[in-house]
Amino acid sequence: MKSNTTFLRIGKKLRLPQRTWVMGILNATPDSFYEGSRVVAVSEAFKRAQQMLAEGADILDIGGYSSRPGAGHISEKEELERVLPLVLELRKHFPEAVISIDTFRAKVAYEAIKAGADIINDITAGAGDSQMWNRVADVSVPYIAMHMRGTPQTMQSLTDYRDLSAELFAYFARLKHQLFGLGISDLIIDPGFGFAKERLDNFHLLSELEGFHLLDLPLLVGVSRKSMIYKTLGISPAEALNGTVALQTVAWAKGAHILRVHDVRPAVEALHLLSLLERRRA
Repeated sequence: MKSNTTFLRIGKKLRLPQRTWVMGILNATPDSFYEGSRVVAVSEAFKRAQQMLAEGADILDIGGYSSRPGAGHISEKEELERVLPLVLELRKHFPEAVISIDTFRAKVAYEAIKAGADIINDITAGAGDSQMWNRVADVSVPYIAMHMRGTPQTMQSLTDYRDLSAELFAYFARLKHQLFGLGISDLIIDPGFGFAKERLDNFHLLSELEGFHLLDLPLLVGVSRKSMIYKTLGISPAEALNGTVALQTVAWAKGAHILRVHDVRPAVEALHLLSLLERRRA
């Protein structure tokens, strides 16, 4: 079951989703792990965003720093140059769209919010920039905090856990206490599938996903086309859509509030069919 805390404060509006939301991925990077998600030119990204919204995306998640394992490091200036024009363009043409900025840098997050973004999505949950939490408190927007260890360059060497689910639960419980103490209460948690976790550990984590609802926080799940799917099946990320939809269905059944996806239409269609099963159960 989902937790009862299923609202997000977007600007001055309180959104009360009665279903699982779909977050479409817009990577303003040349080297994200899935080639189909890369949109470097603003015009190309605009068309992709327009398509995602038409297909039913509830949130557009814009990132300018690749977080794939072993990805190269880029400067703050380059990240800003990648994402700010896109945020401005999308806010201008889609004033009602919900836009998330995917960054671990406080300045990038702050400038993106000023440009019109609504949500901060931080893969390091504050560990990547000591000023991030202060900035989140300043702008008072929903904050997605993901679990990972190390950096994209080092995380795959930091995968030792005694009890993965228990350690992540304790991690998010501490994080909730810290952030609520700073006045950051619109908190969304992301277990970080594929980030500092062995391939089979991700399946274990997914099987125990419903335990995180005891934290009474909205839960985001991102498994789209990840290595837990394509390496297990012996295929490429481009061939991993079927496996993605299968695991997203499991995440829905275990109460995920938001699915972060590369492919909006398949996710929306699957969720529509699943919602009919949910109504029948009710």
